[in-house]
Amino acid sequence: MTDNAGAARPQLKILVTGGSGASGVAVARALRNAGHRVFTVGTDQARITTAAEQAGDGVTPFVCDLARLDDVRQLRKDVSAVAGPVDAVIHLVGGWRGAQGIADQTDEDWDFLERGAVSTLRNVSRVFYDDVAASPNGRFAMVSSTAVSRPSAATASYVAAKAAAEAWTMAVADGFRRAAAQGTGGPAAAVILVVKALVDEGLRRSHPERSFPGATDVEDLARAVVGLFDAPATELNGTRLLLAA
Repeated sequence: MTDNAGAARPQLKILVTGGSGASGVAVARALRNAGHRVFTVGTDQARITTAAEQAGDGVTPFVCDLARLDDVRQLRKDVSAVAGPVDAVIHLVGGWRGAQGIADQTDEDWDFLERGAVSTLRNVSRVFYDDVAASPNGRFAMVSSTAVSRPSAATASYVAAKAAAEAWTMAVADGFRRAAAQGTGGPAAAVILVVKALVDEGLRRSHPERSFPGATDVEDLARAVVGLFDAPATELNGTRLLLAA
């Protein structure tokens, strides 16, 4: 595998969470086409297996409830048994719930968003932190929303959960920075990829009447993820990269 200048690039072992969705398929496919070894994670065996097949030969699916810490620890054992420590985690797990305003933000919606946006990210980053920090090409990336910078009453629970996930990721970036400075890791980078919304061809076909203004195509997200491994970790670590159109 070579970069644009012809220099050899290493084959990395990359875990893509949220691998059953359109963004997971696009990202896994792009990383696989870039020559990396890719492992995808979903909660349903049939869906994640189908998604891995769509991403291409060599993409290996795993099933895990990322909101359960013990399950994530077992996932690391299972992936390590196949390939050894991973170099990177691309975290695509999220979810959406909205309301009319502040008063009708429900506990059920908050629990759903906290579980999907915060608990999964905390668990994955804690369990795989040492592996990513130790890699000379370590990367941890999450997808966030432009709404975090412009919170509204209707999206209060959603943006609060995303903001918490962003803060945790910035703390991971600080951990990577300290490990590199102490000579105990990296350099590695934790990055936040910011979009207004994500769109794919299936969504466009389902809603031909919509134009999806400002949305980022999942293929553009995938190219951005691949590009994370071409930029120096010191330039990427702790940054928010805006991908919104």
